[in-house]
Parts: sequence; C-alpha cells; structure tokens
Amino acid sequence: IAVFSCITGLLVTRWIYSGHFPLSDLYESLIFLSWSFSIIHLIPYFKKNKTNLRPITVPSAIFSQGFTTSGLLTEIHQSTILVPALQSEWLIMHVSMMILGYASLLCGSLLSVALLVITFRKQSQLIQQLDYWSYRVISLGFIFLTIGILSGAVWANEAWGSYWNWDPKETWAFITWIIFAIYLHTRINKNGENSAIVPSIGFLIIWICYFGVNLVGIGLHSYGSF
Repeated sequence: IAVFSCITGLLVTRWIYSGHFPLSDLYESLIFLSWSFSIIHLIPYFKKNKTNLRPITVPSAIFSQGFTTSGLLTEIHQSTILVPALQSEWLIMHVSMMILGYASLLCGSLLSVALLVITFRKQSQLIQQLDYWSYRVISLGFIFLTIGILSGAVWANEAWGSYWNWDPKETWAFITWIIFAIYLHTRINKNGENSAIVPSIGFLIIWICYFGVNLVGIGLHSYGSF
C-alpha cells in the first residue's frame, strides 16, 4: 500500500506539472507500469485471498520504479509539450490499456515461470495455486492488451490515416497478442504445467515489444524512445 501511494503521488505530481496525463514517453510509461504492478498486488487484498502474487508484484514494482528514477533515464525526466500526434483523447485509453496489459502479462508470465520450476519439486498444492493465478492474471492482461490494440488502431486511423501500418511497435504488440492467445488456447485444452511454457517465452516478447523497440527508436512510435 505504501508503494502504491508513493507511485500514485508521483503520477499525480507529474500530471499537474506537465498539464497532461503522464503517458507520453518512456519515463512516464515506466512510472505507470510500476503503478500497474502495485494495483495487481492490491487486488487479492480486496478479495481477501491468500495468493502467491506478492513475490512477483512487489519486486516488479520496486525494480521498474527504481530503474525509472535511476540516472539511466535522466535525459527524458523533464516533461515536454506533447507532440501533435499525442494530443488526442485516445492517449489515456490506448496507452493505459497497453501498460496495464503489459504489467498483467508480465506478472502472469513470471507466475508461469515459477510454475515450471515448482513442477520439478512436485508440490501439487503450490502448483495448482500458481496455475490458477497465472491463468487469471494473464487472462486479465490479454483483455487489456486487446482493448489497447483496438483503441490504438482507431487512434492510428485518426492520426495517420490507416488502422494498421506494421510499425515495429504494432508488429511486436501483435506478436505478443498471438503468443498469449496461444497460451489461453492451450491452457483450456491442456494442463497448466505444459501450457506454462508459452507465457515463459511471452515474458521475453513483452520486453522486446515494450522496451526493445524503444531502444531502436524507429517507426511511428519513436516519440517513446530514449
């Protein structure tokens, strides 16, 4: 709760200072990613369920926020005026859904990795819990990702005159969507231990989509690069 409160305060402060919702660049999206991890961490508390999410969500939020506030992103800490393409009501809808999707899918993928590790130790009760939560968190993230991609397509049509341009970010987002669609399909038809391999691969795909493409800094989404 303390981490959530601190990150929320940082987001609100950034919002007031910049005059727009803080989702316009990599630095701001990383803050929102940390906030998303903390939200996922709090959900089980409201449901009063004992879960294995804490070892995943807490380090994820702390690590992402620590990286955000480190000196590596010093050049983009300063808030700037939004570029014309980002001056749209779709900014909050599209980017927030994508980041919430990334956060949920990353947490679910890490739970799947833990599931694969625990499988070798034959702890059946823990295996069932990890499978239960990884499936549900990934399902939630898949919904967010789908909404994010669809809203992004509508926004792209307004801004660039085309729903889809096979931009690097769009392409990797689509690959991410396909990977987790495969997981959900296999999870329904097979047991969790076998299907957990797919989101384990998806974990790397998400980071390529979210962070790797920004390192290259090309394409229509280059405003989110370093």
